[in-house]
Amino acid sequence: MSLLARLAPHLPYVRRYARALTGDQTTGDHYVRVALEALAAGERTLEPDLTPRVALYQVFHAIWCSSGAQLEAVQDDDMADDTSRRLMRIAPRSRQAFLLTALEGFTPSEAAQILTTDFSEVEQLIGEAQSEIDAELATEVLIIEDEPVIAADIEALVKELGHEVLDIAATRSEAADAVARHTPGLVLADIQLADGSSGIDAVKDILARYDVPVIFITAFPERLLTGERPEPTFLITKPFQPETVKAAIGQALFFHPRKTSRQAA
Repeated sequence: MSLLARLAPHLPYVRRYARALTGDQTTGDHYVRVALEALAAGERTLEPDLTPRVALYQVFHAIWCSSGAQLEAVQDDDMADDTSRRLMRIAPRSRQAFLLTALEGFTPSEAAQILTTDFSEVEQLIGEAQSEIDAELATEVLIIEDEPVIAADIEALVKELGHEVLDIAATRSEAADAVARHTPGLVLADIQLADGSSGIDAVKDILARYDVPVIFITAFPERLLTGERPEPTFLITKPFQPETVKAAIGQALFFHPRKTSRQAA
């Protein structure tokens, strides 16, 4: 199989990553092109022990870092969106580890291979990025959960990250009442609620009026993973690991575009 055929399925994703990393599509595409040219000329090679996608990202990183590009910063103008500005404020190495895992879906072990480092450093880098994100994007959170013990655990996690818990709702109607009093910046929702009502319906009610990020935390993921679109971007299965919830909160807030609420007339 030719080099192009091996890498073609992965090129749209490495371009997406390059854009997020550099804060600019033209700049990102330039570094992808340089990496491909280096491979074609034999100046760089794909590591045979790695999958093609991991190996491609590894070559891209070698090119990007050797050029000093990690020192670049996105321009603070109208062409740079909120996400790009936030990304550029994260330390370069932490930014790389965060994007590789949060945006590109690599495991920490794969990210370590790409960054030619070890697992423990990647975990540390992700944690540092997460702390920067949490500090910048502190918000008010609505928890929709009918189990008091689980609700208390989630509340503790949210507060630990520096966010404020706006309210804890156990039913669809309680969620509607909470949102009527104050608009949340993030919603964490279970599916099966105390009175038999649905957290899915509660979230639909909210999203019909406000543009806020939502994370479902549920023991019934099959009710959401139906194969139909849209499916939720952030879905955590119970029993959950605290670090999984923390990471999802950071990612949901970070990648959600900041917009004004769209309250219905």
